[in-house]
Amino acid sequence: MKLHSILAALALFTMTTLAADAPLFHVVHFKFKAGATPEQIQNIEKEFAALKTKIEVVQTLDAGTNVSPEGLADGFTHCWVLTFKNEKDRDTYLHHPAHVAFVEILKPVLEKPLVVDFFSKK
Repeated sequence: MKLHSILAALALFTMTTLAADAPLFHVVHFKFKAGATPEQIQNIEKEFAALKTKIEVVQTLDAGTNVSPEGLADGFTHCWVLTFKNEKDRDTYLHHPAHVAFVEILKPVLEKPLVVDFFSKK
């Protein structure tokens, strides 16, 4: 029983240390409403890209549209990948007034988001 507790503590320490040393990736996919115009979508692309200059905790921000030939995107056409130093910086980004304002611009044209966060296991 004691060995199990020691192994569990070691695993938790290792995961915490790995998370502290690795960047946090914030991956965002958008499926736009059928009625969203190309101009509205272009505006979303522009406004999302601008968050990099408005929120200093964003380390990187990359974006693109789906080009996969597999046909598995389920209607999600756009992807953004942001990196943060840690969870605290990610949380700062999520609650930052510029991000909150962006979400308000996004809501009228967004059908569904898909967001996944993960720590790199390099």
